[in-house]
Amino acid sequence: MHILYIHQYFRTPEEGGAIRSYYLAKGMVDAGHHVDLVTAYKGDRYKKEFIDGIHVHYLPVSYDQNFTFFQRIKAFLSFVVLACIKISAFEKIDVCYVSSTPLTTGLIALFLKWKFRIPYYFEVRDLWPEAPIQMKVVRKSWLKYQLYSLEKKIYHNAEAIIALSADSQRHISTLVPHKEVALVPNIADCKFFRKAEKNTYHEAQFDVKGKFVVSYFGAVGEVNQLEYLLEAAEACKKQMLLDVVFLIAGVGNRLETIRQKAATRNLDNVRFVPYHNKYGLLSLLNITDAAYISFADVPVLKCCSPNKLFDALAAGKLCVTNISGWMKELLEGNQCGFYANPHYPDEFVKKIAPFVNDRSLLDNYQSNARNLAEQEFDRQLLVDRLLVQIEKEQAEKVAKAYTLPV
Repeated sequence: MHILYIHQYFRTPEEGGAIRSYYLAKGMVDAGHHVDLVTAYKGDRYKKEFIDGIHVHYLPVSYDQNFTFFQRIKAFLSFVVLACIKISAFEKIDVCYVSSTPLTTGLIALFLKWKFRIPYYFEVRDLWPEAPIQMKVVRKSWLKYQLYSLEKKIYHNAEAIIALSADSQRHISTLVPHKEVALVPNIADCKFFRKAEKNTYHEAQFDVKGKFVVSYFGAVGEVNQLEYLLEAAEACKKQMLLDVVFLIAGVGNRLETIRQKAATRNLDNVRFVPYHNKYGLLSLLNITDAAYISFADVPVLKCCSPNKLFDALAAGKLCVTNISGWMKELLEGNQCGFYANPHYPDEFVKKIAPFVNDRSLLDNYQSNARNLAEQEFDRQLLVDRLLVQIEKEQAEKVAKAYTLPV
């Protein structure tokens, strides 16, 4: 098939960050499909690159976490317009795979279905508009109504909807009960990340020899609420759990604020290290004992499926989350991590202490993490699941179209 893949924030392993779309598009190519992927970048003109078999079309639409609300809306709509213009010149497309966020990428899918009758699958990474509404980014009643209406229209016209967590799947099913909502979680790259002994070179590189390392890596924004990590670090210091050190490798509009708050509190057990691409993350994870998954205490964020969790599982790390929901159930049910209520920092100290003091317990939980990644979230397993979904439905349509009446 000729598959058109839409994702405004496409990243490669060299760039780091959320690279789910790279994995899925590469899997489509490896299965024999032709993939054109349309994305955006901070440039001043259109460019095209051929990346591991994927035809990537970069549209000049800048976006930054520091943008104001209206700057973000402008960036979202600019991408929609430029994408529709570019796609209109493509050769025959069999199917479109559209990834949100933002929700506005669904406008591209609706345009393609209306003008060219191209069927589409809609992937919901985060629940929009529910997330910005609960985070109070969107406040106007008329705008909420319009966004909710757009969300339902996009879901209604999709061939199927792809959810990244069971909580998201249930939420979407209540909105469009007649539609199929498939669960294809985020991906654990078990070939790239491995459970390994700490490397002495990396221990010296990060200056953590003899330390129990808790790492946070990824975005540092309002939704991540890294103040919770600072409070956990402060509680460790007060209770003399001095072997525990916290590393933050992040980017985002609140990074400097978090850095300043750590300095104000004299948290010498919190260190800030450079943000890494996938290869740099490999070094950070090598000396990490536990990965910290942080979100603000907002109900909709319980549905999130963060990339950092799956990288940590693949690397065989104890995982700690400060938000309940499906992640809490997953980690505690498989004995590979735990939930620590962020409003009670002493709870973090109480729960992390046994792993600091008993390395055999830590190794057991870390092995469980790696096993869970291999059995439930392996890259090839989930790529195959998605391809079965798309190929099956398209094959049925072709068969139906060529079936002669009796």
